[in-house]
Amino acid sequence: MTPLRRALRFLLPLGLIAAFVVVLRNGRLQRGSTGPVQNGRRSARNLRLALLGAKTGGAYARHRARRVFADAGKRRELDLAFEMQTTQQVTEALGQMKGALMKVGQMASYIDQGLPEHVRGALADLQQNAPPMSAELAAEVIREEFGKHPNDLFETWDPTPIASASIGQVHRALTHDGQAVAVKVQYPGVAEAVASDLNNAGFIFAGLGVLFPGLDHKALVAELRERVVEELDYEIEAANQRAFAGYYEGHPTIHIPHVLDDYSSRRVLTTELSDGVRWDELLTWSQEEKDLAAETLYRFAFGGLYRLAAFNGDPHPGNYLFHPGGRVTFLDFGLVKYFTAAELDEFGEMIQHMVIEHDAPAFRATVERLGLLPAGLDVTDADVIDYLGHFYEFVAVEGDFTITPEYASETVRRFFDTSGPYAIMQKAANLPGSFVIIQRISLGLYAILGELHATGDWRKIAEELWPFVDGPPSTPMAHRIEEWRCLRHPDAKGAMLSR
Repeated sequence: MTPLRRALRFLLPLGLIAAFVVVLRNGRLQRGSTGPVQNGRRSARNLRLALLGAKTGGAYARHRARRVFADAGKRRELDLAFEMQTTQQVTEALGQMKGALMKVGQMASYIDQGLPEHVRGALADLQQNAPPMSAELAAEVIREEFGKHPNDLFETWDPTPIASASIGQVHRALTHDGQAVAVKVQYPGVAEAVASDLNNAGFIFAGLGVLFPGLDHKALVAELRERVVEELDYEIEAANQRAFAGYYEGHPTIHIPHVLDDYSSRRVLTTELSDGVRWDELLTWSQEEKDLAAETLYRFAFGGLYRLAAFNGDPHPGNYLFHPGGRVTFLDFGLVKYFTAAELDEFGEMIQHMVIEHDAPAFRATVERLGLLPAGLDVTDADVIDYLGHFYEFVAVEGDFTITPEYASETVRRFFDTSGPYAIMQKAANLPGSFVIIQRISLGLYAILGELHATGDWRKIAEELWPFVDGPPSTPMAHRIEEWRCLRHPDAKGAMLSR
């Protein structure tokens, strides 16, 4: 696939959105009624998407016309110029619009190594450097929440944000008792923006049903809606963060800042201010340090899942601060999924059949029972293992395994590229509600580990975390964690977190 087609693959969702916006504006799919202010904001947001789609679509038409009369060298030059211009337009639009669509840009910046590097580089700014709201707007949100200007609520308030993302931005402050804090302030109107994005998402996933007939798009959208709406409520995020911070208190490599309740509300979240380096600096560290960071990221994701029945479902580079020796500070707990014991048993059953027992018929029977694949599909058990085995490959055998960018990109293709040998299963596959957020491991965490070229004996590490194996410590980090666990949680390996 040429770099141009790879770039356009990212732009396709925007084109789909723009098409649905046209339908919405004509009223054919509009249902219910809302107030004039919310309708006005939604219409303006949809119009901006439509204009962006029209702008990029028109530019592509002109670009194709120019290519007709160009030689091979000139075509490559025109392709590169078009990619860079269009990516800049899309990045600026998503950064200004905030909400769920900006998350699309954030994910696109790191989940697929197939995108041209300059495209991924431009989108990477969305991870933590999106255009901020004005200092006056941030101050007004705090005034509405606490009845005080931030200069009065805090001893010291920095009006310049240190980070800005899809739903809110973060400011430094100093409390009156001298504690340095990070204050996350939600953008005014972002709830309405996200509601608009989610309404459009229903239409988009319905359209994807043409490409993936087995997809139950209504269940998928319902799960996404519930999780994303929760993310808008910082009181829920504060409860999530308190639960994780309480469990991991004193952990040798996992650090979670504590919440300051007196300075937190539905639209403002105040936590301890943490230091550490960002993702781009970690990439310059030694491979040994990157491997240690990767081990902590892996242990946090799967340890939370299997030990705490909770998964922090937004793994992307902007949510971490890194320290030497594998210590990582985790910053964002807005998108947390809690699992039932039955759901965890289902995940474990798949692992046991695929990785431990190598029982292809049993694995297929499980994924059919859970609704991931329909029963009676005209493929062999070996075909099913060949298709889904990729997701277990790095824990399938003992010994060091390097997770590469190519491995991560292949993971993305197993979901979305229906032009390959797995098309019959891809088109028939479904994503039940309990699997929607957990797939962020495949799309997010594996992409991060791939960019780190993370190397480790992932099978041994996984066996420590799988409760049905409960293996012994396998790394120096694991021995330190075991010492912490014996002191912090002497009666059990883990404890179910509650909302």
